[in-house]
Amino acid sequence: MTKRSPFRYFKTSPEIIRLAVMIYVRFPLSLRNVEDLLHERGIDVSHETVRFWWNRFGPLFAAAIRKKRVSQMRAHSNWRWHLDEVFVKINGKTHYLWQAVDHEGEVLESYVTKRRDRKAALKFLRKSMKRHGNSEIIVTDKLRSYGAAMKVIGNASRQETGRWLNNRAENSHLPFRRRERAMLRFRQMRSLQKFVAVHSSIHNHFNQERHLYSRANFKLNRTAALAEWRGLCGA
Repeated sequence: MTKRSPFRYFKTSPEIIRLAVMIYVRFPLSLRNVEDLLHERGIDVSHETVRFWWNRFGPLFAAAIRKKRVSQMRAHSNWRWHLDEVFVKINGKTHYLWQAVDHEGEVLESYVTKRRDRKAALKFLRKSMKRHGNSEIIVTDKLRSYGAAMKVIGNASRQETGRWLNNRAENSHLPFRRRERAMLRFRQMRSLQKFVAVHSSIHNHFNQERHLYSRANFKLNRTAALAEWRGLCGA
């Protein structure tokens, strides 16, 4: 049975939709900035159209990227995870964004909660382990919720804490913070959860760690990532 294209009811070409979603999620731009950039390229769409495209196709693109990367990661052992939480304001109320990062700096899982107690940490750990498997070492800060949750799971012996051990997780919040400022924060917990899930997958896809290898290899990897993006959700 042939899989039906998600673009089948849209008059706009899939290439333009992919471009608009990529620009909005990948770069710290507002919807009106994306509208102006597309207009300069001869594409006349409203910023509300860009909003609809990202809400409709962003999760589809992120799911396709995540599915491929999870299948590749399960073929290798999970050496080290870094877990951390960051404060996020939603309508003046403090919420917590939990993130799991692997030893290469890729965001594995993002989860938003109203509290950061044992129950929230336990749910976040179980969600991460269900999708990505278990890890040999889990690096956290000294929040007691992590230790209490890991005792329930039975991997408390794998936890490590230290003053600078968790810098990789701390740095993983920077791309999200830049997007948060551009979007003037969030108004609903559900919209925050949806955006961080999409943003982390797309950031992982285009994050080439250019400081680790030569310019020639970076250009090859960047071209391959862009070519793979253009083929997402194809008919």
